[in-house]
Amino acid sequence: MDVIEVLPRLRMLRFPVGAAYLWRDGDGLTLIDTGTADCASEIEKVLDGNLLRIVLTHWHEDHTGSAAALAARHGAEVVAHRLDAPVIRGQVAGAPAVLEEFEVPIRAALPPLPPAPPCRVDREVEDGAVLDFGEGAVVVAVPGHTDGSIALHLPGPRVLFTGDAVANVGRTMTGVFNTDRARAVASLRQLAELDVDTAVFGHGEPITRGATDALRRAAAATA
Repeated sequence: MDVIEVLPRLRMLRFPVGAAYLWRDGDGLTLIDTGTADCASEIEKVLDGNLLRIVLTHWHEDHTGSAAALAARHGAEVVAHRLDAPVIRGQVAGAPAVLEEFEVPIRAALPPLPPAPPCRVDREVEDGAVLDFGEGAVVVAVPGHTDGSIALHLPGPRVLFTGDAVANVGRTMTGVFNTDRARAVASLRQLAELDVDTAVFGHGEPITRGATDALRRAAAATA
């Protein structure tokens, strides 16, 4: 795991597949996503405060894999959208991605991921909910990647966590492996309307200046 300081209060935890993020408010920490099921011990090495909450942007294994272990060990509140919460809890199966033609070889080249153990969800949220970190983190529903995908907008620090609604791998673009590409494109366009300096992604490099412009260019280029 690589640890990258994106901002003084924000660290990126980069894994072989995907990333998670740690936001600091004083001694309190918020973890956004948790990597795969083998990442918990590595994440714990950088928890230099009280892990108050874990926010899961969607149910996929590379985002929820270590959530159950971390939540149990640290007593952190687990937050997810109400539509993805039953999948995270292991109550129902998540809908499979509908692959675009160009995505088929990308998916085939990926290593198999360990399944995510079921994890409790303490707080189910919807669009517009405000979480108590980052001077008020606004939940933005961004369906398309999964039905219950969310982004987090921090208006004060002007930061956006996109989850997998957007990727920044070589270029800023709609995330891949969506259940509904049309809805995913609409979600990207919705995020491009936000006024942010910094954007961080489930996959790809952070943007620390001019993030809104990058998102708007991506939205304009996306059919």
